[in-house]
Amino acid sequence: QVQLVESGGGLVQAGGSLRLSCSASGIIFGYYVMGWYRQAPGKQRELVATQTIGGRTNYADSVKGRFTISRDNAKNTVYLQMNSLKPEDTAVYYCNGDRPGISDRTYWGQGTQVAVSS
Repeated sequence: QVQLVESGGGLVQAGGSLRLSCSASGIIFGYYVMGWYRQAPGKQRELVATQTIGGRTNYADSVKGRFTISRDNAKNTVYLQMNSLKPEDTAVYYCNGDRPGISDRTYWGQGTQVAVSS
């Protein structure tokens, strides 16, 4: 059974920082591209950041320079360090695992709420 479990969300003031964690089980972590997505109320889910198996990263323009994705393959965990948070970063953040080239091998966590007050 595949599980992606996020933690680390919460309420923070603008300019503050949070670190999200996502622990994966039931998959061979090193085979998966790991990512973070977010969904604000009334909006579609959007990509925040991804990291490939080889470590290459991709960020949404809105978070470049403020957020950093990293992964620890030994711990089956992916992180999202969020600095200089803005009210517009408020959303539910979801962890995603995707195995490239294999259909039906995309998994989602349950989400963790991040709220940034102005």
